[in-house]
Amino acid sequence: MKKILKGILVALVAVIVVLGIAIFAMWHNEIATLTSFEMVRDRNDEHFDGAVYTMNVSGGFYLDEFVEQGGVKNDTELIDFVTEKITKGLIKVEITDPEIGCSAFTAATPDGDKLFARNYDFSKTNTCIVFTEANEGRHATISTVDLQFLGMDVDKNVDGLMNKITCLAAPYAPLDGINDAGVSCGIFMSYQGGDETVATDQNTDKPDFTSTTLLRLILDYADDVDEAVQIASGYDLHDSAKTSYHYMVADASGRSVILEWVPAGGTDEADNDGGARELVATYNDADDHIGEIEAACDYQWITNFLIHPDYYESNDDKAGYDRYMCIYENLTATDGIVADEAAAMNILAAVGRRNWNNDDSNSITVHSAVYNLTDKTVTWVPNENYTDESAVLTFNLK
Repeated sequence: MKKILKGILVALVAVIVVLGIAIFAMWHNEIATLTSFEMVRDRNDEHFDGAVYTMNVSGGFYLDEFVEQGGVKNDTELIDFVTEKITKGLIKVEITDPEIGCSAFTAATPDGDKLFARNYDFSKTNTCIVFTEANEGRHATISTVDLQFLGMDVDKNVDGLMNKITCLAAPYAPLDGINDAGVSCGIFMSYQGGDETVATDQNTDKPDFTSTTLLRLILDYADDVDEAVQIASGYDLHDSAKTSYHYMVADASGRSVILEWVPAGGTDEADNDGGARELVATYNDADDHIGEIEAACDYQWITNFLIHPDYYESNDDKAGYDRYMCIYENLTATDGIVADEAAAMNILAAVGRRNWNNDDSNSITVHSAVYNLTDKTVTWVPNENYTDESAVLTFNLK
């Protein structure tokens, strides 16, 4: 009987070891990523601050496979891909895109450092700052993710194993970021289509991507602004959440570009066919056709309307035009030169949403980030806590 019991025990231990090896072989990158998930700033409900987390993503998170399969056409396909690859079918993740109101600009310091500064405006939420590794043909990156679009409760901290496993999908939902080549990108609502926003939905023979996966591909694969444009022009865009977006990309050379999907000769009121839009790339050094102030500036700035002339009947139809002009006035006073990241952050503070009479639900600037494209660093502030030194977070890709 002792021999039989000993044999059973040995067999059970062997099974456990084999299962452990199998689980590690299948999940070793995911396990390493989960163990890195860490709160760096707790929530403050009185100020409508959600918690802030960091996460170091181990491995390539299957992005090469995503590209090889031709991307995805919609959120459902993206969810299926992430569920199959990252959670191994165990947890059905949720990935949605927000109706957001944001601002961004490029600038330079007196020493020549190139900056990309961005406000993300929405509502109270938990946030994760995501770090990904460099792989063959891929850049290391830092990006920011709003965790409510992965299904996290905005009024609770991210607790429990299942919630943390869901956060493994975060690399596929970035809102802004930087890579180790000094390329930075942000996504912004464009509210196209008059009274009812119409999503861009191109359908040609090109591969496909959704709103945040475009930003992910640029961060991982683009060496400069021109390569970002090549990536964007090589895919059909399918905007998520029945809304529309545009992007700004900048690199360490000081060049930048605004990417927009525009119907040929169309106007906002008539822009009701998302499939008829085509990519238009407007560079900072080739924007004379946009307007007199844009033509006179080497820097660029963006809020929530298309910058192309004749698309709107008047400036009153341009969402975020007041913030657009405020950024311009701050930048033009010093010809696009700011003393340092703190000075750039002051401009972001000037257009923080608590300073404006909002006509939408985007009542909070969830985060403000200044990306130094020369040094590959990030200065990051949550929820307009600009004067709280403990809230100023800094990260370095080097």
